[in-house]
Amino acid sequence: MVSHTLFAQSDDYPVLYRGDFRSTADLGQFEYSDPAAWRINTQYGTLELFGVSDYRPPVRSPRNIALLKDMQVGSFVLDMDLKQTGKEYGHRDMCIFFGMKDASNFYYVHLATKADPNAHNIFLVNDEARRNIATKTTSGINWGQDWHRVRIVRYAQSGIIEVYFDDLQTPIMEATDTHFRNGFIGFGSFDDTGMIDNVVLRGERWFEGEGFFER
Repeated sequence: MVSHTLFAQSDDYPVLYRGDFRSTADLGQFEYSDPAAWRINTQYGTLELFGVSDYRPPVRSPRNIALLKDMQVGSFVLDMDLKQTGKEYGHRDMCIFFGMKDASNFYYVHLATKADPNAHNIFLVNDEARRNIATKTTSGINWGQDWHRVRIVRYAQSGIIEVYFDDLQTPIMEATDTHFRNGFIGFGSFDDTGMIDNVVLRGERWFEGEGFFER
């Protein structure tokens, strides 16, 4: 795969969103699979997933989702700090969602301690249970108790997806897929807990939309 690292580090795309989560009002910037599972942690100034969402997705896919409201994007560069707060086990994870069209059609990056067919990969949800699509990945990551810098790069026209973890020069995951060329952006976990902070989204804004999760 051709590297697009220089693009990922450029300022060619405008900043569409910044999130530092210093106020409880910041909760209103997102739509949730279950609002009761999320809060602003005022001690640390972070968006925190602290519970298990009362949400059953239509197909096998993550349960805990916070989507940035009113905005769909095409190509983008998404930077954020992530901290996993759950117990240590193979599927200890956090997820980043993108290209979300509805509850059964989207991509997500699953960052986990140990890779297997259902963990630590780039996944496609396309009206059926999630399917891994990465052409490159690693054996897993060490979450520990620390914050980690994560970058997701998406090129809508070519379908290229790149995932960076701490080292923003070399991607730990790569994939190419063109099912969804635009959609909503979000954060969460398959079934764990964690914190999100210092989010910067640059990209191509497509159009506004809201009311993602049906009640």
